[in-house]
Amino acid sequence: MILGLVTIVGLLVTRLGAVAPLPVLPDSVVLPQGAEVAAVTFARDWLVVVTGAGEILLYRPEGGAPVSRVTVDR
Repeated sequence: MILGLVTIVGLLVTRLGAVAPLPVLPDSVVLPQGAEVAAVTFARDWLVVVTGAGEILLYRPEGGAPVSRVTVDR
C-alpha cells in the first residue's frame, strides 16, 4: 500500500511539474472602434477576443485586423 502511494505521488509530481509553454502574443491587434475587451483566449490557430458588447473577434496568430466577427445574442 505504501509502495502504491509513493508511485501515485511520484507520477503526480513528474506529470504536474512540467510547465506548459505560454502562447506567443502578436505585436499588435486592431480592435474595432469603441470595442472594449472582456476576455482574450488562444485557440489552436487563432487569437480570440470577446468584447463587452458581446462580439467575438477572431485574429490570426500574427495579429492585425480581425479575420472574422461574430455577434452573440444576449
